[in-house]
Amino acid sequence: MSEQLDHPPVHDSDGRTLSDDLSEADAQFRQWMHENLSHAGDHFGLTVAGQVRLGWLDRSISAPVQASGRQLWLRVVSEDKQWIGGDFWTGNLDANVFATLPKPQVLDVYEWEEWRQQRAELMTLVPGSSCSPTDILRHAIDLPDEWWAELRRTIKVVATTPTDRVHADQALITGRIQQHFGNSVNPVVCQWETVHGDLHWANLMGPDFMLLDWELWGRGPAGTDAATLFCYSLLVPETAERVRDTFAHVLDTDPGQLAQLYVASRLLHRVDKGDHPDLAAPLRKLVETL
Repeated sequence: MSEQLDHPPVHDSDGRTLSDDLSEADAQFRQWMHENLSHAGDHFGLTVAGQVRLGWLDRSISAPVQASGRQLWLRVVSEDKQWIGGDFWTGNLDANVFATLPKPQVLDVYEWEEWRQQRAELMTLVPGSSCSPTDILRHAIDLPDEWWAELRRTIKVVATTPTDRVHADQALITGRIQQHFGNSVNPVVCQWETVHGDLHWANLMGPDFMLLDWELWGRGPAGTDAATLFCYSLLVPETAERVRDTFAHVLDTDPGQLAQLYVASRLLHRVDKGDHPDLAAPLRKLVETL
């Protein structure tokens, strides 16, 4: 998925651009996303039955829905057509191959074009709630040992599952690492595996373990998932330590250390764009130890 997504300009009824009024443009875009959700619900014959949630950069919208007494989950993603050829576009559906893992299953898909390409995915509804309202964990969290064991098992199953999908290739990894560390780090990946690719706290459910959002899964550097969750845990040292203990067999290896540098560079890139500034200092401290 591109990190350079931009909303096309929105115009008012007189044809005047609203690019100088971002709050109004965002409001119109969000209203349009709500209309997309309603359109998808009508297509599937569903009724929205809970809180509607907007995703990152408002590019997706989701809600629990009900049909014939059964509760499901409906997600609609909107994307500029130039970006829809990547593996991410079918990631959630492709992840149905993980039939035995604790995750949502995609039941049906509906696409249509209206200004941008829209993709609606009807999924099973998973129990529980997200471990964090944001990607980054900012508060202590109490999870049972069984939860951590299931996390480790899930990532192991994913890692050993063959796929032609690509999460990150060598060119992307080299570019990210050199952007922040220059030539001080050898960016060549010597060990690859299948990764979830977006293992952060908003995608993890509790108290029963569930892992959401499989858009980005595919081949990547070994240790990417452990490194990602570790970096997103740095603001809560006790949880970060639990993540390190759970994945010490990965993080303490040479591939695991390179994965941490790659993830840190990716997140520092996000910091440079204005995201999660409070994570900058602990990320740089981590990099120093590596």
